[in-house]
Amino acid sequence: MKTEDSSIAFALLLASTLLLPCSHAFSTTSTTTTSRPITIVSHDVSSRAALLSVSRLPVSRSSSSSKLNAAMVESDDLLLDNVLESTLTKEEEVEKQSTDTSYHTAAATESTTTKNKTYLDDGFVFGLEGSGLDRPKGKVASIVVEGDSLETQPYQRAVVAATFLGHAGFLGVNYMDLLHNNGGDVALTSAQFVLVAFAGWALADLGSGVLHWSVDNYGNGKTPVMGSIIAAFQGHHSAPWTITERGFCNNVYKLCIPFGIVPMAMINALTGPLVSLFFVVFCMVEIMSQEFHKWSHMTKSQCPGWVNALQDVGLTVGRTPHAMHHLAPYEGNYCIISGIWNKPLDQSGIFRWMEHMIYNINGVESNAWKLDADLRERTLRGDYTVPKSHQRRYK
Repeated sequence: MKTEDSSIAFALLLASTLLLPCSHAFSTTSTTTTSRPITIVSHDVSSRAALLSVSRLPVSRSSSSSKLNAAMVESDDLLLDNVLESTLTKEEEVEKQSTDTSYHTAAATESTTTKNKTYLDDGFVFGLEGSGLDRPKGKVASIVVEGDSLETQPYQRAVVAATFLGHAGFLGVNYMDLLHNNGGDVALTSAQFVLVAFAGWALADLGSGVLHWSVDNYGNGKTPVMGSIIAAFQGHHSAPWTITERGFCNNVYKLCIPFGIVPMAMINALTGPLVSLFFVVFCMVEIMSQEFHKWSHMTKSQCPGWVNALQDVGLTVGRTPHAMHHLAPYEGNYCIISGIWNKPLDQSGIFRWMEHMIYNINGVESNAWKLDADLRERTLRGDYTVPKSHQRRYK
């Protein structure tokens, strides 16, 4: 019993050291010893050292129990090997997880660092070098604005149809009011209408130039109200042929918001028939400016004969004048309805003067400056004239 008591004490000491329940069943005879496998959870190095020292504690043995004690030593060695193997496996797993975590963290950091800029970023300049967009070679369509599509959607048709029907209604009502004011004189009323329509067309070209200059050079996709228009105009420079792939409603519907029914209704409510007629024509032509713009990017063979005729007589912007706008740094030829204002605006230096004033007020540089350091320096010196090298663009 002395040997059996010593073995039980050893087993209890081993169990308390490992903080795990373990038991040994011993035969009353010295011929058979069985042990149950023990699962070790702790992987601390100090626990392994304690286990090693405990497993080597001297145990009093009698000659009659030598086989029992030998079996216990063998079982302890086996237990220690299992602990060491389990610990090494766990350490390798932790090391692997650490390596994987470091790899994914580095990959995420690299991905964030190299992330391309989009039309929503301040660094978005015409979709060219440094903007995160590639300019495709040849006549390749390229979508710049997220969520945009070349496919005409039903809501786009609805917006355009409602806008033009509304404007046609404003035309009819105001023409009749003007006719009534003229005492039913159709000739006088018609003459006034033609003059007002011509003024609306001419000043709409001027307005298209100012609008085009502003959205090409300032703001981005996050700009309130005008963000989508700014992104479309600036992104147009990365793939100018894309516009030729758009249907009529897909191409003009964005302009139905600033020049649509709501602002026209306000004007109509505040002014008389003659002024309202002017603004109806002005708004309709501004909406159509994107279609005139599209025609200037199409070849003669792609356009109907009547479109080519409109360009030839100067009612819509021609191909060659607008092509001059698409020469870097895109600092002129902004008018896209007829282009009659391009030469006086560019040679007067009015856009350079406005860029200089804006810079003096808030320190914001135009996108054209960012693409042409010489243009920037000349403008800051107060030289707003067109350089000789660019004179051919305005002949």
